Order: sequence, then structure tokens, then C-alpha cells
Amino acid sequence: MSDNNPILNKVAASGIITLDLEEMYPQGERVVLDLKPLLWQEVALKEDDLRDFCKAHDWAHYKGKFVAVHCSADAIIPTWAFMLVATYLQPHAAFVTQGDADQLERAIFTRFVQQLDIGPYQQARVVVKGCSKLPIPLNAYVELSAKLLPVVKSLMFGEPCSTVLLYKAPKV
Repeated sequence: MSDNNPILNKVAASGIITLDLEEMYPQGERVVLDLKPLLWQEVALKEDDLRDFCKAHDWAHYKGKFVAVHCSADAIIPTWAFMLVATYLQPHAAFVTQGDADQLERAIFTRFVQQLDIGPYQQARVVVKGCSKLPIPLNAYVELSAKLLPVVKSLMFGEPCSTVLLYKAPKV
């Protein structure tokens, strides 16, 4: 190629915005607080035992962490028990939900997508990057698509050089 005919990067010149969930991955340690050790005979949770645990437990250990409250045993756990634990976690944890590690990750991304500023994507051609080394849950992609759809000109999945078209706004 001569200087008169430089190589053009058509992807860069296309105006496509790449949205990489991996770059936006919510940072922070993930912790599952399992209620199983608090069970009476691995069958049920006693209120007094849970209240004693809550009073004595070092909740500062969860400072800034993403926490899910879970019971890994098939036991009778009343709804209020999860709520009580959440009241102790809330002043310390960055985020609190109910569920196992997978449910925690899904909830983190649901919140992230809900809080995402879609202003930069108004009338834009957007590619949601598909390859990720981090465990981005499928619901993040689904919820992101639903959130972006009303504002984007087009929505694609993959890499800017090789995409799958998901949506193209009708011409007005």
C-alpha cells in the first residue's frame, strides 16, 4: 500500500459502539452465607438460635462484599429468617440478596443493568461483546438487550468484525 491509499479500519470508522460487560464487571468479593450450620438437627431453624448467631456474629467481615443468604440443606427456613440476616448484613455489605452463588451473580448483574446509563447508546449502533473470561450470567445479556432496545439504532452480538444482528430500528 502506498501513502496515497492508506489502509482503512472499516470497523473503527463504522461508528459502532462496543459494549463489553467484562469491562463493566462489578468488582467485589462474592460470599454466600449458608444457614445450614445454624439448623437444628439439619431440619429446621430455631428463632432463638438464629437471633443468638446474629448478635454474636462479626458482620464487619462482609464489608464491601456482595453477599447471598442461602441454606444448602433441604430444611424449613421461614422467610423472616432471611430478612433478619439481611438486616444485619445491610450496613456492611455492598449488596445483599437471597440465593446460591449463581443466583448472587445473576442478582448483581440485574442491579447493574438496571443502573446502567443508556444515554451514550441513544440512536447508536451497539455491539454487545460476546467473548468473556469472567462469569457473566446469561440473564445479564437478556436484560441488557431489553434495556437497550428502546434507544439503539441497531443491536448486535459478537465482535465488531463478526456480529449477529439482533435488532434494527425501523426507518422513520
